[in-house]
Amino acid sequence: MTQHVTIVEVGPRDGLQNEKQSVDVSTKVELIERLAHAGMKSVEGGAFVSPKWVPQMAASDEVMSKVKREKGVSYPVLTPNMKGFEGARAVNADTVAVFGAASESFSQKNINCSIEESIERFKPVIEAAKSDGIRVRGYVSCVLGCPYEGNVSPAAVVPVAKALFDMGCYEISLGDTIGVGTPEETRALIRAVAGAVPVRALAGHFHDTYGQALANIWAAVDEGVRVFDSSVSGLGGCPYAKGASGNVASEDVAYSLERSGFATGVDLDALIKTSIWISEILGRKPGSKVTLARQSAG
Repeated sequence: MTQHVTIVEVGPRDGLQNEKQSVDVSTKVELIERLAHAGMKSVEGGAFVSPKWVPQMAASDEVMSKVKREKGVSYPVLTPNMKGFEGARAVNADTVAVFGAASESFSQKNINCSIEESIERFKPVIEAAKSDGIRVRGYVSCVLGCPYEGNVSPAAVVPVAKALFDMGCYEISLGDTIGVGTPEETRALIRAVAGAVPVRALAGHFHDTYGQALANIWAAVDEGVRVFDSSVSGLGGCPYAKGASGNVASEDVAYSLERSGFATGVDLDALIKTSIWISEILGRKPGSKVTLARQSAG
């Protein structure tokens, strides 16, 4: 029996928020709809955060209001606090996401509070979401390394992941934010966290800064993880390593999994067309080796 792996498409949110230029609402809407048409069952739609801090995510409410939502597709939005949650609820978001970190320094610099304080902030969001029947996804940043502290041990990740899961997050996405992790480190991480959170509730979010993302995905697959975040065309550079790639490209992930016998439900040809389209709008080459190879082959 063919095993299924779910790809969570983060390009419209995590990808675009780390691109230098902003794109307009109609382009964001079309990108989200194209990705859903390409078979993605979960497409991040935006972030309800201050446009002062993340200008690329301005007008996420307008984007979510205009997207034609497909049946069976989830459109998560980032909601770091109650104000963000209320914005998401106003546009009938079906899933919201909260972000914690495994590094105290990253938490302080990224969301201006300690790890413990961030978890306290998420409690009312998760409680409100539960009462409204909205699912909550939890993210943990810097699970394999931090731009300020260097290496991060699994022992620092476990309590954060467990806290989010125990509060009611249905899934915990473990993020290698700066893309420094290796397969053996990934295996050790998954094994440690799976001792506190069921592996069925874990997802991998691997950046490709050091070219390790696909290898890390396969290490996580070997440990039983079946959900992975990726970004069409590799949208989103790494803000902590100038010029480096950030998110792993969805096309590369889908190609690798499908050719290895896993089902993703993704229409690779449609995804490649979307990758080329958004890359042309951004004025750059696609960040996917699969897309570049298909382009070269004509």
